[in-house]
Amino acid sequence: MKKFKQCVCCVLAAAILLTTVGCHGGTKTTMASNNGLNESKAPGEKAKLTVLIYAQEHEKKAYQKLINKFLAANKDKVSKVDFQVTTQDAYTQKMTAAFTSRKVPDVFYVGPDAVKNYVDNKRIMPLDDMITKNKNINLDDIWPQIIKAYRYDEKTIGKGKLYALPKDLSTFAYAYNKDLFDKAHLAYPDASKTYTWDEFVKVCQKLTIDSNGKTADEAGFNPQKAKQWGCGFADSFMFTPFVYTNNATFLNKDYTKVIIDGQKNFEDALQYYVDLILKYHVAPTVQQDSSLNYYKRWLAGQIAFYACGTWDVAAFNDKKTFPYHWDLCGWPVGKSGVSMTWNASVGFAVSASTKYPQEALDLISYLSVDKSGQEDLSGATTGQSMQLPNIMSYAKGEYKDLVKSGKIPYAKNIDIMYNYIEGTPKYKGIFTETTYTYNSDWSDDFFSAMPNVKEGKISVNAFCKQIQPKMQKDLDKAIRLQKKAQR
Repeated sequence: MKKFKQCVCCVLAAAILLTTVGCHGGTKTTMASNNGLNESKAPGEKAKLTVLIYAQEHEKKAYQKLINKFLAANKDKVSKVDFQVTTQDAYTQKMTAAFTSRKVPDVFYVGPDAVKNYVDNKRIMPLDDMITKNKNINLDDIWPQIIKAYRYDEKTIGKGKLYALPKDLSTFAYAYNKDLFDKAHLAYPDASKTYTWDEFVKVCQKLTIDSNGKTADEAGFNPQKAKQWGCGFADSFMFTPFVYTNNATFLNKDYTKVIIDGQKNFEDALQYYVDLILKYHVAPTVQQDSSLNYYKRWLAGQIAFYACGTWDVAAFNDKKTFPYHWDLCGWPVGKSGVSMTWNASVGFAVSASTKYPQEALDLISYLSVDKSGQEDLSGATTGQSMQLPNIMSYAKGEYKDLVKSGKIPYAKNIDIMYNYIEGTPKYKGIFTETTYTYNSDWSDDFFSAMPNVKEGKISVNAFCKQIQPKMQKDLDKAIRLQKKAQR
């Protein structure tokens, strides 16, 4: 699981990890306010900017290249950009230290689910007024759902002022190992439709094999000696789509109450999820997963279906990393009849204490929505796709054409990603409920205890009944923290 979260390095887990410095990562204490700008830029002074992000090595190189381009184009206004890169695991600690010492980077990452906390505690500044001074930013040509995710009116996410520009917009589709399908003499998933839950189980059974060559639907199959599985688990990333496609939610509509206990559709989704292990044996057990996790088993060719984020594509197209043929398909559908997944993002924010707000905004716009920068990051100039472009017209036009022609390495069924991002009658990607709460502690409660039900130590019904009060307690605490910060 830890390795899987590391692979989420640019996007989704990014947003989750940053649910707040001070409320979630590293410490439980809400940050104190910055109280606006610490000092102002002197007349004629060139900006010296500091940037702190977390990234994989290939991403670090790409962003350093963009920063060098920015410096060359803005040498009359900016003299230096101190570009600092750390790991995802160390990022929260470094940001906590920065706020404590009041040596805050001018530019840093923030996820949609951290916006409330950062704004209420005056950690980041609104960008709207500065955007009007930057002719390179066309908000109408950026995916609208990602812009909405960074708006906040001090009450509701999705409304009000804009507090970040996207590093990217990501989504999850299912990747499948075509070589394993070929060996099993199975037809590839149909890109035009998705499996039902029952259909998905049957396919996974054919793709789950023990050391004697028996599949999971054959007599004599030994799950303890399985060497290949139909699917694997990374709980928060994989269970959530099963919940939403089954017309279920964790919280009520105003995100103030946990409602999993007694919610039949939710419990049915959880039962189906654990049955993949305990009843159908098509996924590694908790014990098997602890010896070699989901991501590593996928890379080793032991897993047929993998929860693939847009950031994974570059690694999976590297034959040294993943020497198999693969493609994309949709998540299996539950009662809603719609294949659901979750979209996510991490964005570039400008510190409320920066001495150089306009120059910082100009820099993040270059990293976020500059056409040449998006060409580099999406693979048009490098042949290595690290993300889908933020610019809609480019993403849906020139970029998509380059993918279809094979000039940019990508999965053949890239339309699956677009379907989830844009939404169709059959596909829908949404931001999870943690986006709209002050922190994700209540959600962490559920997933940290989830191994108990996956191991069969407690029934689904009893688990939901047992964990809901703890989840509600932490959700109530988050609501109180928000109210306190807003006073």
